[in-house]
Amino acid sequence: MGTDRLAELLDPWLGEGPAYGAVAAGIRGLALDGRLALGSRVPSERSLAAALRLSRTTVTAAYDVLRAEGYLVSAGGAGSRVTLPASAPVRPDADPGEPAVVRDLTVAATPAPAQLVAAVAQAAADLRPLLSGHGLHPYGLPALRSAVAGHLTRRGLPTVPEQVMVTNGALAGWDLLLRTVTTPGQRVLVEQPTYPAALDAVAAAHLRAVPLPVTAEGWELPTGAADVALLTPDGQNPTGLLADDRQRRALLAAVDAPVVAADETFTDLVLDGQPATPLAVLDRRVVTLGSMSKAFWSGLRVGWVRADPPLLARLAQARGTVDLSSPVLEQLVAVRLLAVADEVVADRVAWLTASRDALLAALADQLPDWRVTRPRAGAMLWVQLPGGSSTRLAGHALDLGLRLTPGPRFTVDGTADRWLRLPLSVPPEAVGALVAVLREAWTRTAAGTVSGRTVPRWTA
Repeated sequence: MGTDRLAELLDPWLGEGPAYGAVAAGIRGLALDGRLALGSRVPSERSLAAALRLSRTTVTAAYDVLRAEGYLVSAGGAGSRVTLPASAPVRPDADPGEPAVVRDLTVAATPAPAQLVAAVAQAAADLRPLLSGHGLHPYGLPALRSAVAGHLTRRGLPTVPEQVMVTNGALAGWDLLLRTVTTPGQRVLVEQPTYPAALDAVAAAHLRAVPLPVTAEGWELPTGAADVALLTPDGQNPTGLLADDRQRRALLAAVDAPVVAADETFTDLVLDGQPATPLAVLDRRVVTLGSMSKAFWSGLRVGWVRADPPLLARLAQARGTVDLSSPVLEQLVAVRLLAVADEVVADRVAWLTASRDALLAALADQLPDWRVTRPRAGAMLWVQLPGGSSTRLAGHALDLGLRLTPGPRFTVDGTADRWLRLPLSVPPEAVGALVAVLREAWTRTAAGTVSGRTVPRWTA
């Protein structure tokens, strides 16, 4: 991060208390929130002092505080780099026991739509003509490839069936893309925070995740090169941001990577405003990843990749070592649901909007110190705690029968422990009771009591 940009980010922290303490608090906060990547080099004391119009002694004192706390490490001739104290919460590997009854808020998904039962019945009838075949379709059933192409075209992304491969969800498409276009050790630009399983796929492929900070104001523009980039401009998970066309063009212009994957899992779920231009319309490098999981039902496990046919052929070859094909019956169900997509999506948006508004109101009433930006799309809230640790909060919540996913799960380096994702998977009538549990868990966390549980199970 450049000196001027860091000075700009530190400006809101200045003005209260000793200047050196404000600078230290700002850098500490940026590190904990993941906006200063771990290992990144901070500006020299002299250059930052000049940019902030402070004395060098003031900045030196701030850096000394951060070194003592474990947020900076310095080496002669190599400057100072961002780190975290050894006592900072880390991503757990354990799978602890749970209370007998647990409300699960680790998955950002809604119940099945009312139209699903009819779609299943129709798909069962559609299955009969296909029973004489082997049932393996590496690119997907022709009927579903055509249905997906039509769905994307109606949304403003002209597509033909030959550009579509059906996968077992968008995550499977991301995994196949990494297997096909990367080799171990290469750099993958990923948003921070981002969808946890996307990071897991990067790690499984032995690739280096390079964080692209995302804040309430939008996406930071990347400055370095990468071999692949993953962007989520529509209902970004977990912030709920919706990039406008200006942001999309600026971001694509700044991304230095031969392949850009656009995750459109939440594209249909715009709660405020209208969908913007698909990234693939703006840039030929873009490979589009889509899914039925959020706008329809996660239990279908049907997704797709939209790309040029030569790349799809390479993906199909890589798929031979993974899952061969997607289930036929689920694909037929997806065809039927896409035929009534407008109806299903309208119901989904209404459900999520009601849940979002009820949850925002309850949080404002019962936990007014928690900060959250109203999401314009997607299916979750990204909440900033006034202090403390979301990892510890999650432990207390599990004591009370509520499973949460703390902020560090959504980052490359285990930062963002002051943040918490709350999926919009609770009906409005149940929101009050949910927030009452959150308030009690927060009271225990703020009091410094020890949870009877370590952390919840980490899921997507």
